[in-house]
Amino acid sequence: MSTTVDTTIDVRPFHVEFPDEKLAELRRRIAETRWPDKELVTDPSQGVQLAMLQELARYWQTDYDWRRAEAKLNALPQFITEIDGLDIHFIHVRSENEDALPLIVTHGWPGSVVEMLEIIGPLTDPTAHGGNAEDAFHLVIPSIPGYGFSDAPTEVGWNPGRVGEVWAQLMDGLGYTRYVAQGGDQGASITDAMARQAPDGLLGVHFNLLSAAPRELLMATLNLRLAFSDDDRAQFSKFVAVAMRGYIAEMGEHPQTIGYSLLDSPIGLAAWMLDHDADSYEKISRAFVDGQVSGNLTPDHILDNITLYWLTGTGASTSRLYWEYGRSAKAAFKDPPPHVKLPVAYTVFPDELFRAPRHWVKHAYHNLTYFNEADRGGHFAAWEEPELFAGEMRAAFKSLR
Repeated sequence: MSTTVDTTIDVRPFHVEFPDEKLAELRRRIAETRWPDKELVTDPSQGVQLAMLQELARYWQTDYDWRRAEAKLNALPQFITEIDGLDIHFIHVRSENEDALPLIVTHGWPGSVVEMLEIIGPLTDPTAHGGNAEDAFHLVIPSIPGYGFSDAPTEVGWNPGRVGEVWAQLMDGLGYTRYVAQGGDQGASITDAMARQAPDGLLGVHFNLLSAAPRELLMATLNLRLAFSDDDRAQFSKFVAVAMRGYIAEMGEHPQTIGYSLLDSPIGLAAWMLDHDADSYEKISRAFVDGQVSGNLTPDHILDNITLYWLTGTGASTSRLYWEYGRSAKAAFKDPPPHVKLPVAYTVFPDELFRAPRHWVKHAYHNLTYFNEADRGGHFAAWEEPELFAGEMRAAFKSLR
């Protein structure tokens, strides 16, 4: 893989190294956790279960090695550049194939660049992973402002649209005159905004979560009569459940309030991040309690991501993106953004929060050029099934090369 970066922006190499004192403090805080009583039920209906979290704490304090994660990050070409007043961190790996298609991939919450590390090889070096040389991508993986090693905004207004504008400036500054973009979770909101802004050079986008609500969902929310199929009704119920999730409500309304807890207790941070959705919680719980690993969701990989949040102290700043998203969404009702005219690709992973039917996606994005239902994977598809995810990127953008 090539690490050459020819840019028109000021790009500084970045190296991860936290002092031993911060790691010792983390272990101390884990050891001093004040635990609640055991939940009163035998399932996770009351939240993250005590036995599971205590096993995670034991492993985190005694067996986990953050230095391994640091070495993995530092083996990659990482950079910092200032855009719109903030230092933006990004991983930039160029394929040995100079004709590779540039791709910017955006993580979400409670994710980070950590969840994208295993897709780098398959995307930049496809011949070593069952693909062809012409399937190669040049890969850019930025940290959203307020996440990981990117600066946290010091003013309001850093909604998905503004981040999308920064991403376009980043790709332009890296010298890419034609590129594609991908996103899931909050990354889908940012990529959706990019598609509507249609900056010069952006050829098309791919999603693995439906960020833009199509007409069917909006009408159903208003209780209007629709010819929903049984599967539509089932997925709509899941869609509504997602919209009512507690973490979305709290971070969307009062990110500062939850931030105090997330900055003060590593176990509180871990519990908040793990209580995201039933599927990922079940898979992560099995990995710690029973040693049954689903795809790439190993205990070490899970703790790499949580530890990154803790060491960077970003519990509050990551939450604020939901506050910004809620306000930009309300504004969009009054002043709708332009329709997406660019080619759109979409992959349904079966264990996602809800499985958007093709006609929902088609109504949201009229220029739907690729749609596929994968046979495995969930909300953190790139993290859980990196080879499968990479194969979807090859297929989704094949017509745009």
